[in-house]
Amino acid sequence: MKKFIALSALLLGAALVLPQAPQARPAHAPKYEYKLKSVMPVAGRQGVACDGKYIYVSDSKKLFKYDMNGKLLKQNDNPFEGYAIPSNHIGDIDVYNGELYISAENFMDGVGKDIQIAVHDADTLKFKRTFKFEPKSGQMEVSGITVDPVKGTVWMCSWVGEESGRYLYEYDLEGKYLRKVHLQPVPQWVQGVFYYDGSLFLTADDGTADDNEPDHLYRVDVTSATNAPVVLEKTFDEAIKQGEIEGLCVDPASGDLLVHMNRGARIVLGMGKGFYPGYDKEVHELYRYSMQPAGPRAPRP
Repeated sequence: MKKFIALSALLLGAALVLPQAPQARPAHAPKYEYKLKSVMPVAGRQGVACDGKYIYVSDSKKLFKYDMNGKLLKQNDNPFEGYAIPSNHIGDIDVYNGELYISAENFMDGVGKDIQIAVHDADTLKFKRTFKFEPKSGQMEVSGITVDPVKGTVWMCSWVGEESGRYLYEYDLEGKYLRKVHLQPVPQWVQGVFYYDGSLFLTADDGTADDNEPDHLYRVDVTSATNAPVVLEKTFDEAIKQGEIEGLCVDPASGDLLVHMNRGARIVLGMGKGFYPGYDKEVHELYRYSMQPAGPRAPRP
């Protein structure tokens, strides 16, 4: 009997010290770990796209093309020429199969209208065609656009809150409206959207710059359901000065995340209203981050 008790105690002790297998990372945890690599000044203040050879940047009323070292190669100062519906604002952009997909609209003091998907030639930056959006979708504004190359569809996001900002909107590549997906919970002031590795990533201007609060990156894993969970991926607390975050993309050559940041200007309802102390102009920059898959959680002691 004593031997049995001693053996049981020995086995129990061995079980207590055996290492536990790492647990699977929970669905609500960040998918990647991010490390700042560099900051590159650019001319535009809205969106960014990259095909691994060139970086494309949008301003509200202009388009720019850079080499990978930040040298400006081309710009289009009149991108709205030829549009089916007059526009005055470009948001975030994407590049796919040699074409730039542009979120265009008429925008003033927080109100958007005349939304359309515009397509430009990535080589020349010149306009090629536009697609109208579907008013029945309930979308009231467009702040960003991305192409899902796996499904062959386009996703658009809305900066305007209330009903419009609670959803992501999906179209096919011919401009046919497919559906909208309810974000749960809903990020505030969504500025950009990008498809990468099976997920949609969103930038949100949800930090108050006056209080030096950082903005955030979110991940959305969309399925066939009418809603999708939103996961906080990253807090941008390393910004040179907290300001207004804009578009995003992933460099396919390096796997780095590129995030468009603005600083120096006071933004009210999406419009510049003067400058913060120490600035006489708004500064536009691309923050480049390495992206490494987040490891499993450490085992419990």
